[in-house]
Amino acid sequence: MKATIERSTLLRCLSHVQSVVERRNTIPILSNVLIDASSAGTLRIMATDLDLQVVETLGAVAVDSPGAVTVSAHLLFDIARKLPDGSQVSLDAADNRMVVKAGRSRFQLPTLPRDDFPMIAEGELPTSFEIPAATLAQLIDRTRFAISTEETRYYLNGIFLHVSDDELKAAATDGHRLARFTLARPDGAEGMPDVIVPRKCVAELRKLLEESLDAKVLVDLSASKIRFTLGGSSGVVLTSKLIDGTFPDYTRVIPTGNDKLLKLDPKSFWEGVDRVATIATEKTRAVKMALENDRITLSVTSPDNGTAAEEVPANYSSDGFEIGFNATYLKDILGQIDGDSVELHLADAGAPTLIRQSEASPALYVLMPMRV
Repeated sequence: MKATIERSTLLRCLSHVQSVVERRNTIPILSNVLIDASSAGTLRIMATDLDLQVVETLGAVAVDSPGAVTVSAHLLFDIARKLPDGSQVSLDAADNRMVVKAGRSRFQLPTLPRDDFPMIAEGELPTSFEIPAATLAQLIDRTRFAISTEETRYYLNGIFLHVSDDELKAAATDGHRLARFTLARPDGAEGMPDVIVPRKCVAELRKLLEESLDAKVLVDLSASKIRFTLGGSSGVVLTSKLIDGTFPDYTRVIPTGNDKLLKLDPKSFWEGVDRVATIATEKTRAVKMALENDRITLSVTSPDNGTAAEEVPANYSSDGFEIGFNATYLKDILGQIDGDSVELHLADAGAPTLIRQSEASPALYVLMPMRV
């Protein structure tokens, strides 16, 4: 295989694919990317960790001899990063070696044959629909912070996508908080199976979306696999296995009868929580909210670091009471609110609280209180 490619094109592509490759691998070829040069003048670059696979097609300056080979992903990425701007990179593979040349630099890297490179067998992907990249990015941003990192509850380690009535809903929870985002069901999504998209796939997809926010993303899926195609034939294709498990019926924890309404500015609320939480320790992550007429008092008490309190103006006219929340979880949710007002629907100190920007907003959050 012999091909020449612009350094910037190669670097951008390798930055996408190399993050899928795990740094430590018991199977040596999983540390490599597959580079496939075709006589049509394109390169296909692919990486996988056996659960997630990313393939990107890019135009080469020249393909002198078509062929395919695998080479270390992180090494090639580091080399491309350090090569001079505007240079052309020559990739020449033969006899288990790849020579990488650019300007006065020359590297010789070991390769492994392409036949040993594993591919994810997609099988049939019967459900297919398009979604604007910006909407998909928003869906991920509004929910992914609530994905559980607890490996024992593996079925919570991703975003749950399901169709209900005429809506596509995305939900994530770690048992302490829940995030849900709702949008109109895209054409083609009817009859779609309920799926859980793994955390790593969500993170890689979000990075890829950043470069094509004005485009559309084609989503194809079955009950066990999902594929995202960005940028058409010359773009990136991300394929992932789905989490094989049952997501709990999260609708049961969304409160419907919370009658105490608190409205306030999310930015000043976030800043107030952030300030009083400065003295909180790992053990006392709770911030206490004392609700009174048209104001709340935030406070933290730490046996080691003392106490902190701050008043935040608010719109509140129900009975006064006190409730505690994990400061980090509360800030995570408030950080997702774009407008100048946020609603907290409360019941009592022991019941889950519903948080949203307004009744019309597509995102909804539920936060469990803490004892304080």
